[in-house]
Amino acid sequence: MKLTETLTELIRRTTSDLPADIKLALSLAAEKESPGSHAKMMLDTVIQNTELARQESTPLCQDTGTLTFYWRVPAGTDTAPLQLAAEEAVRQATENGWLRKNTIESVSGTSIDINVAQGTPGCFFNQEQRSDLEVRLLQKGGGCENMSCQFTLPDSELGAGRDLKGVRICLLKAVHNAQGFGCSPGVLGVCIGSDRAGSYKVAKEQLMRSLDDSSSKPELAALENQVLDEANQLGIGPMGMGGKTTLLGVKIGERARLPASYFVSVAYMCWACRRGGVRIAIDQSVTWL
Repeated sequence: MKLTETLTELIRRTTSDLPADIKLALSLAAEKESPGSHAKMMLDTVIQNTELARQESTPLCQDTGTLTFYWRVPAGTDTAPLQLAAEEAVRQATENGWLRKNTIESVSGTSIDINVAQGTPGCFFNQEQRSDLEVRLLQKGGGCENMSCQFTLPDSELGAGRDLKGVRICLLKAVHNAQGFGCSPGVLGVCIGSDRAGSYKVAKEQLMRSLDDSSSKPELAALENQVLDEANQLGIGPMGMGGKTTLLGVKIGERARLPASYFVSVAYMCWACRRGGVRIAIDQSVTWL
């Protein structure tokens, strides 16, 4: 299978089928909600929608999102052809109806029907000592992107200082502000540190982690669990209709920062946590991730 064809298939799979860990988390959440409740109804509808989308190879959501490809390639790889292959895959997936015409020229407001423009789709390359090629795809909708946010610590209004206690306050504030907007139950991708742009980038990358993946730093792993537990006690629930499940997961990364800056960036992802991946060996054999 040629690279463009492989990437087009990756888009089809990602846009129409949720990762196994997300599907399991939604099913477990539905079991916890009270029979006949709005939360139970919402989650059952989401689960039914997910199964129909998988069966029909149709988008899980009308907003097929911003597509970001994260590449891990052998050192010295010319990445320009990979970027072009991703762009062509987006064109083909759009023509096939797997992606909505979902890209707007910002100044004129006109539709870019092929979903390809400068910086769209996004491609980030990491060159490594390896022989195979791996690419992961994240599709993030606009509704949940609108709920993403960034805090600068210390924040006297929140009573949040430059420590993990302050980070906790920020994350719970982000969840409270989102309420049901952004299609909860959601997943928080978080970055502590870096500069403004870098912090958002790392926060978004955390959304590629599976729900059972804990931070390698014990203090961050503990904070992930704490915020998840406390957020689910807020009573916001699926779509903000009340219930026991407001978040499915919290994933926190961190980067070095300047002394003058302490950013906490939150990338909010909706229940349609569309991520997928593929590994291509040197013999061109394909392994879906």
